[in-house]
Amino acid sequence: MCGIFAYTGDRRAAGILIDGLRVLEYRGYDSAGIYTAGSPLAVRAVGTVRNVAEKVGGRLIGTSGIAHTRWATHGGPSEKNAHPHTDCSKKIWMVHNGIIENYKELRTRLALHGHVFASETDSEVLVHLIEEHMRALGNDFEQAVRTSLKEVTGTYGLAFMHADNPGVVMTARMGSPIVIGIGKGEYFVASDPTPILHHTKDVVYLNDGEFAVISKEGYSISTLDNALIERIPSTIEWDIDDVKKGGFEHFMLKETIEEPEVILNAIRGRLVVDEGLARLGGLREVADQLADIKRLVIVGCGSAYYAGVVGKYMLEEYAGIPAEVEVGSELRYRKMLFDKETAVLAISQSGETADTLAAIKEAQRKGVMTLGIVNAVGSTIARETDAGVYNHAGPEMGVASTKAFLSQLCVLALLTLFLGRQRGMSAVMGKRIAEEMLLLPGKVEVILNAREKIRAIAHKYGHARDFLYIGRKYNAPIAYEGALKLKEVSYIHAEGYGAGEMKHGPLAMIDEAFPTLAIAPKDSVYEKMISNMEEIRARKGRVIALATEGDMNIKEHADDVIYMPKTLEMLSPVLSVVPLQLFAYYVAVMRGFNVDRPRNLAKSVTVE
Repeated sequence: MCGIFAYTGDRRAAGILIDGLRVLEYRGYDSAGIYTAGSPLAVRAVGTVRNVAEKVGGRLIGTSGIAHTRWATHGGPSEKNAHPHTDCSKKIWMVHNGIIENYKELRTRLALHGHVFASETDSEVLVHLIEEHMRALGNDFEQAVRTSLKEVTGTYGLAFMHADNPGVVMTARMGSPIVIGIGKGEYFVASDPTPILHHTKDVVYLNDGEFAVISKEGYSISTLDNALIERIPSTIEWDIDDVKKGGFEHFMLKETIEEPEVILNAIRGRLVVDEGLARLGGLREVADQLADIKRLVIVGCGSAYYAGVVGKYMLEEYAGIPAEVEVGSELRYRKMLFDKETAVLAISQSGETADTLAAIKEAQRKGVMTLGIVNAVGSTIARETDAGVYNHAGPEMGVASTKAFLSQLCVLALLTLFLGRQRGMSAVMGKRIAEEMLLLPGKVEVILNAREKIRAIAHKYGHARDFLYIGRKYNAPIAYEGALKLKEVSYIHAEGYGAGEMKHGPLAMIDEAFPTLAIAPKDSVYEKMISNMEEIRARKGRVIALATEGDMNIKEHADDVIYMPKTLEMLSPVLSVVPLQLFAYYVAVMRGFNVDRPRNLAKSVTVE
């Protein structure tokens, strides 16, 4: 939930580190800090990276350093709680992403040995623990770090420096991502590849329990017990322009506008239209096993969970596979009743979501096949699962998921086609789905071209204190996702409901000040949705309808209407979610909020 960045080479480190933090700011933005070799102290500031940059000025001249942008867990946002943290001697410096679960026990022990703590964080315990072990190990810094990490319970992505060895950066990983960037005579360490793209595309990903020592001469990777590990570097597929705003005011709008291209990238080379087939290379080696599964458990968190619910409807209706959808944070603590005919499918944009990853590991311990739908190539879930499919959505910088969610829906449709044709789906139905998927980019473009109308409706309703989103069947989870988007970026209390549940409680909330957005395309539950809208209007509730192009009847049942093109019912969520993303965006902008960095949230949830 925090961003770390480190550099060692011949160039002045401060500017490189500040630029890296700016790119990583979507991972945390309540405080930030930087330490460079030769500096007596770190520079820290509450708030954005800009505040740190202003304090740094031209004062830091070292050619190696570590930096951090924080999203608070233990200890509130303050300068004393900002990273980097140091020990009593002010020689050991560290940045940390993760949670040290046994920090209270360690802190109590270290305090009894005379260590004085400057912050309220769990992270600071580590630098004092290293200092304590150095005393016993004859000032062997590297061994003290290894020994200390063996005592730690919890998760971490770490970068360390010692003032007496200024050109060396050490890094380690357990549960929180770490990637090493390989330049020419210079190296980088980061929480994810995005800040490294400015300097190199060659990277090495650390696995859990691994430790690396880096200098401008090179790097070595080993276990905490010092067993050397050889790893071939990977190449990042993205370009630097992918992580820039490209003239847009916010990443959220840019990434929504990119959605037609995102759909094309998700389906490119994967549809065999004439035969009604999906060709998914990432599943080729397990295709025979998948043909025999009798049950699929889908796991995700946040928007990925809602994508999974849409996938459940697709898979059950068209592939004939019983499917369940679980929230990762709940599944990991339940007794998993799996068997050899079950497969577990993880959905995660980052591929690092802590709860989803924990559920996958538990499934693997039970001998269950694991699959992944992941956007980030080289991520932990992509590496840990038995097989999977990449979204190919490109980097998503806005905290609120837009294009990644849409790409997840498209991949789930491809998976439905793939598994359905293994079973009872006819070639005619497969071809119909494939043909309609090819039309989706153009249909999303139609919605995007009408965004000024959506902006006007957003401004009309943007002062509401509460909002209800309703839908049925395939669009019930889109109602949940639409409400989530509005909550995330505009801070309006919004609830998503299956429209059939209105009489079971939510209808009590409806009045003139509680508007409803009803997703009502011309599908198998259209008449039921009209009935629900009339229930709301009978109680003086205002209704915005999301309807199929050409549906004039809907105007009799709604105060405002947003139209979308017609498509197959199973694919309607790909279209219906786009107006909801734009609606949330325009409401938040109207209310003056930074939609890319909503309060209290960060992009990649790598801790519980």
